[in-house]
Amino acid sequence: MPTLAEVRAFISELPDVVSVAVLQEAATARLLQLNADQRPVITPGRTGRISTGITPACLRLLTGTVQQPNRTGTRFDFLLDEASTERLRRDPNNGSRFRIATDETRYRLQKVPASCIELTDTPADS
Repeated sequence: MPTLAEVRAFISELPDVVSVAVLQEAATARLLQLNADQRPVITPGRTGRISTGITPACLRLLTGTVQQPNRTGTRFDFLLDEASTERLRRDPNNGSRFRIATDETRYRLQKVPASCIELTDTPADS
């Protein structure tokens, strides 16, 4: 394996922007792979809780089931369970942002950031 100094020397010798961009794409792909190895796998059907880091605050600690991801897998739809749907419906901080019909038992939130989803099941459960 080359040393870090050798890698830097190699990069400094690249002849054009395209070559540097190709190298940058490879480095980005490797970083994503290393990062993914450290995170739990979020897939549709898994159960979870929305973390305390999300805004608006009325969504914090709501529970439900992960639904389909967006194209890049950075955000997921999240189907609230019945208790969390009721909690969001009655939350005074919600105002009119999330309008939940009175007969709706499970509300679907759209585009919840993956970084704000804490999985509560184990992969064997899903």
